[in-house]
Amino acid sequence: MTKILVTGANGQLGNELRTLENSYPNCKFIFTDYDELDITNSDTVDSFLAKEKPQYLINCAAYTAVDKAETEQDKAYLLNAEAPRILAIATKKTDCKYIHISTDYVFDGTAHTPYTEETPIKPMSVYGTSKAMGETQLMVENKDSIIIRTSWLYSSFGNNFVKSMIKFGNERPELGIVFDQIGSPTYARDLAESIMQIISKIESGTKTWTNGIYHFSNEGVCSWYDFTKTIHELKGITSCNVKPIESKDYPTPVRRPHYSVLNKKKIKTTFEIAIPYWKDSLEDCLKLL
Repeated sequence: MTKILVTGANGQLGNELRTLENSYPNCKFIFTDYDELDITNSDTVDSFLAKEKPQYLINCAAYTAVDKAETEQDKAYLLNAEAPRILAIATKKTDCKYIHISTDYVFDGTAHTPYTEETPIKPMSVYGTSKAMGETQLMVENKDSIIIRTSWLYSSFGNNFVKSMIKFGNERPELGIVFDQIGSPTYARDLAESIMQIISKIESGTKTWTNGIYHFSNEGVCSWYDFTKTIHELKGITSCNVKPIESKDYPTPVRRPHYSVLNKKKIKTTFEIAIPYWKDSLEDCLKLL
């Protein structure tokens, strides 16, 4: 029986991993969030891992309020930088394989071709900087770890862009959505399934644990405007006029990346992962909403 500890289990990705529990009868999952395990306390983490002895740790916990992070810097750095360092030290001590989730915000968003894992990072916000620091400190303490960067995450759980666009589309006659920010949406269930495929392939011996940084998002690219239009079309929302606007017409405390497309060749070839097209995955998710 393979024991898997999931931290941040009440978030979008953590909840998607919960839905997969019955599909992996050879795995025993331990789902924790802050109430069950404070990952910012090294003594608590050490004793928990020593007692439970998981073979894998999937860290889904993060401070993800991008704009709020600018004024809540201590919270952002504690959860996004310090906690991954604590988990890295603890997993190395207990010989537990560590899979950590990171973000496209470690890049500056000025590229014109998909970011590879070798592209130098250049975060432009407290959120991005805290996540980048988490990656760096994690690899210093336990370089035999896997980091998976993802982008534009959504699911049927929690609050996210997809749910907001459905809500606003039903409530408002008009929406202005930026068309000059390009990326790839990620259905959290696809990411959860891919992580479990990686673990299953390693456990069955068909693949070996290959540490390092990987990128994962759904296939294809779109703007937030395209994404919104597709959400409304698939949900049959016709009463709301969605207008394309420029980023400068929708100012936010943090400048969003204009381009955050991730190159996924490495994860696809290393672990033989098939990644669905973003529209197909969106359609699957919307059936649950």
